[in-house]
Amino acid sequence: MFPGRRPALNTVAVTTGISFHPLRIPPYLLPDSAAVDPQSGHLAVGGVDLLELAARFGTPLFVYDEAHLRERCRQAVAAWGDGVAYGSKAFLCVAMARLAHEEGMWIDVATGGELHVVLAAGVPAGRVVMHGNNKSSDELRAAVEAGVGRIVVDSFDEIDRLEALAAGPDWRPPQVLVRVTPGIEAHTHEYVMTGQADSKFGFGLAGGRAAEAVRRLSRSDAVELVGIHAHIGSQIFLTESYRREVEVLAGFFRPLDLPELCVGGGLGVPYVADESAPSLAQWAEVVKAACGEFGIPASTRVTAEPGRSIAAAAGMTLYRVGTIKDIPGVRTYVAVDGGMSDNPRPVLYGSGYETFLARCPEDERARTVTVVGKHCESGDFIVRNAHVPADIAVDDILVTPVTGAYGHSMASNYNKVTRPAVVFVGGGAARLVVRRETPDDLLRLEVLDG
Repeated sequence: MFPGRRPALNTVAVTTGISFHPLRIPPYLLPDSAAVDPQSGHLAVGGVDLLELAARFGTPLFVYDEAHLRERCRQAVAAWGDGVAYGSKAFLCVAMARLAHEEGMWIDVATGGELHVVLAAGVPAGRVVMHGNNKSSDELRAAVEAGVGRIVVDSFDEIDRLEALAAGPDWRPPQVLVRVTPGIEAHTHEYVMTGQADSKFGFGLAGGRAAEAVRRLSRSDAVELVGIHAHIGSQIFLTESYRREVEVLAGFFRPLDLPELCVGGGLGVPYVADESAPSLAQWAEVVKAACGEFGIPASTRVTAEPGRSIAAAAGMTLYRVGTIKDIPGVRTYVAVDGGMSDNPRPVLYGSGYETFLARCPEDERARTVTVVGKHCESGDFIVRNAHVPADIAVDDILVTPVTGAYGHSMASNYNKVTRPAVVFVGGGAARLVVRRETPDDLLRLEVLDG
C-alpha cells in the first residue's frame, strides 16, 4: 500500500485518488517517505524501521520525516514567494529553525523564548517576524536590538512601550505591521479562532481601533509602518474563509498605500480518515485571486505564516503499550507511556487521531479501544475510539500519525513525566535533534538548599 508513495502538494483525501481499506490507516495521513518494509512488514519512515527507532531512542518518541518538512517549506516558498514565514509555534527546535531557513522561509515567533531559539539556530534576525499579544518591554528591546525583520504590533499599550523604548539611545526604528482583527468567525474550534471581534488579539476594524492604531504608528518616530497583518484562526479547511478575510481587509488596506499585507496562517490538515484540506498552493491561489478581485494593488507583498501545514503530517509519535484493561460490555483501555503531557490536543480541543501498530501497518484495525496515557486524570486520553489490530499486545509500539504540530511544542512535565526525544529521519539514517529529558532535568530549576 505505501511503497513508492510520494504525494504532491500536501496531498489530501479528496484529490489523491488513493483507495484504502476503511480498516487500514489512510496513506495520506503518513509522512511522504512512509513505506512498508517488504521483508519485515514493519513501517519505515525516511528508510528507518520504526521499531528500530523505538529500540534505539526509547518511547514516547517524536519522529519527523526531514524530506517531508523540506518539501512543505519549498511548497510554501513557491506558493507565496519571499516573506512567507514558518509559524514556529507549531513545532520549534534549533534543527527545525535551521531547516526552514535553509529552505527559504522566514520564521514567525511569538515570544522572547522562541526568538532566542531561532537566533541560536543561526537564522538572521532580519528574516524573523515577532508576534505576541502581550510583548514585554524586554521582549521588544531584544527584538529591536537583534534587528528582527518585522514586529507585528498588537495593542495600544505595545505602541506606548515602543515609544518609551525609542526615547533611549541608539534606537533603530523597527519595521512594523498592525495586527487587524477583521471580525470573521472562521469555522474551527472556538479556542483557536482569532479573527472574530471578541478576541484578545489585534485591533478591531469595527469601532475604528485599527484605524487609530494606523494613525498613531504612521505619525510615530519610534517605528516604520510597512503593512497590515491579520489572522483568523487555526485548523481552517475552507479557503472561502480566507477569501472573506481579504474582502473585509481590502477596503481598509487600499487607502493606506502600504507595501505589505499578511493574511496569517491557520491552514488545516487532515488528522483522521474522513478529513481533507486544501494544499498550500491552493490556499495561496485563493488568497491571491481574492486580492485581485478586491483591488489589492499587484505591487503589494502578500505573505502568510503556515505552521501546522508544514510540520503536522511530517511527524508521528511512537508509544509503547504498557497495560490493556478490558471491561466487558463497557470498553477496552490501552494505556501507553505518554499521554496528555506530549499531546494535549485531544483534551484541549477534542481532537481526533488515528492509530496503528508499527509492526503491522497494513493489518486491518478491527478492534476498537480507547488509548489513554499514564497521567492521574480520567480525561487523559489520546484517542477515544481507536482502531487497532485484534492482536494488540503489551510492549507493542503504537503509532499516532499527524503529531508533528503542537505535540512537542505543547508538551509539559505534568506528573513530572519527562518530555520525549525528537528525531529527524531521512536517507536511511536517524539523527537526534532534541534529547529525551532525564529525571535530573526535573531538578534543574529547583533550589535544593533553600
